[in-house]
Amino acid sequence: MQRRTFRQLRATAESQFHHHVYVVLLDACAGKLRKAISSNPNRDPRKPSVYVGMSGLKPEERFANHKSGIKSARIVQRYGLRLMPELYEIYNPMPFEAAANMERELAEDLRAQGYTVFGGT
Repeated sequence: MQRRTFRQLRATAESQFHHHVYVVLLDACAGKLRKAISSNPNRDPRKPSVYVGMSGLKPEERFANHKSGIKSARIVQRYGLRLMPELYEIYNPMPFEAAANMERELAEDLRAQGYTVFGGT
């Protein structure tokens, strides 16, 4: 029987927990789009528009990809200003299934708080 060392266990755990959810602050112009208004009927115009996403990359790296057009969401490429780590830092990193669920839940929570939310599906 082969013994598993702490180093092997830690490497396995780290590889399983490498997905992240992230929130991008969008320019105020994004909140005036027809899609934003129809998909966020209870939005508070005083709160910002945000994009909620999930990735196997670190949020900073994923945001850079969005802005440079690599597998980007068009709304983030056009209107993305910066990441909002205060809204997602406590959740990361996590396994894929948890990140997929957290993306939906975080989008719903932000929508309930009055944010204009894109993504999160």
